[in-house]
Amino acid sequence: MAKGKLHTVPYRRKREGKTNYKKRLQLLISRKLRLVIRKSLRNMIVQLVEYHPDGDKVLVSSSTRELIKLGWDRARGNIPTAYLTGYLLGVKAKKSNYGDAIVDFGLQSNVKGSRIYAALKGAIDAGLDVHYGSEDIFPPEERINGVHINDDVAKLFETVKAKIK
Repeated sequence: MAKGKLHTVPYRRKREGKTNYKKRLQLLISRKLRLVIRKSLRNMIVQLVEYHPDGDKVLVSSSTRELIKLGWDRARGNIPTAYLTGYLLGVKAKKSNYGDAIVDFGLQSNVKGSRIYAALKGAIDAGLDVHYGSEDIFPPEERINGVHINDDVAKLFETVKAKIK
């Protein structure tokens, strides 16, 4: 028998760098719904998730792919689409009578003015009650509206936002 300490293998999702269990436990202790925001290079998914011991349950979900049905024909990996996706989730959540949530960014880095904060602002503007630090974490209005890209995107942004309501 070998002398020394025994080595315990960490959980698979921790080894793969997918889950921070310490942060997850803090979120679950609050017993609130989680506003989960996940991004990829081309798309973004925003979900309202409830904890259950046998597995988390997604209550409401919204994706940038849904914006195509509403008339969005531009790129889906930018700040205006992130805002619209969060706004769409907030409208769906209010229709389903979900009021407040706590934000869950997962292992993504929190960069001031990024797409994840644009999605958070969209959900808040739609009426979802989510606690956040201060207003300076959100992108400026001209970036949210798409004016920094071009005027056509800004017009399309307003059209799609009006359809979501």
